[in-house]
Amino acid sequence: MLEYQAAKDLLKNKIILVTGAGDGIGCAAAIEFAQHGATVILLGKTVKKLEKVYDEIIHAGYPTPAIVPLDLKGATEQNYIDMAETIAEQFGHLDGLLHNASQLGALGPFEHIDLTSLETIMKVNVTAQAIMTKALLPVMRKAPHASIIFTSSSVGRKGRAYWGPYAFSKFATEGMMQVLADECDETHVRVNSINPGATRTEMRAKAYPAEDPQTLKTAKEIMPTYLFLMGDESIGTNGQAFNAQS
Repeated sequence: MLEYQAAKDLLKNKIILVTGAGDGIGCAAAIEFAQHGATVILLGKTVKKLEKVYDEIIHAGYPTPAIVPLDLKGATEQNYIDMAETIAEQFGHLDGLLHNASQLGALGPFEHIDLTSLETIMKVNVTAQAIMTKALLPVMRKAPHASIIFTSSSVGRKGRAYWGPYAFSKFATEGMMQVLADECDETHVRVNSINPGATRTEMRAKAYPAEDPQTLKTAKEIMPTYLFLMGDESIGTNGQAFNAQS
């Protein structure tokens, strides 16, 4: 899987929504998906970042993407319903959904957990993903085959001291993936999760400020697993927790 070689037209004619598409892993995934033929819907809270990714995709000659500016922290259920209706009107269906956007929050002892920060992290990392998926499922069922990818973490599979709300949220993410995958079993919608591992991103630098980023893989280098799960070669793969690095 880690050495998966995607065909050039792997995602041709597919419509894929990527959250947190403005930078980091979301940006890399959006560009990779577009490079392999997908029309990508770029969702994020910072318009300038989304526009930069948009321009890069256009400049490379890949399919023209769409931009959806949305702050998951403040988004309402109606925002997701409206977005789903717009996607249905403009594209007819949705082939892929990558839940990439997450908030890290402050790391520290359990007794130092801040309620406001806890609620924000759970809203962005869990509640927003659940309500967005709920709204988009009917549009994804219109696709011949559809793939939903949740972004997990090693601290969402085995608890680690001082990772607090972020770890809680990723355990919830794994649970949400498993519940939805079980409901979608034997349908044409498949649901899986990916733990990106240590990757050269701003979030990683915030968590490990003393770490040399040059020792880490870039977001582009961990894309084989993402491409496999978005492509039709993963049809039938459902409810699995993947790692993007060894």
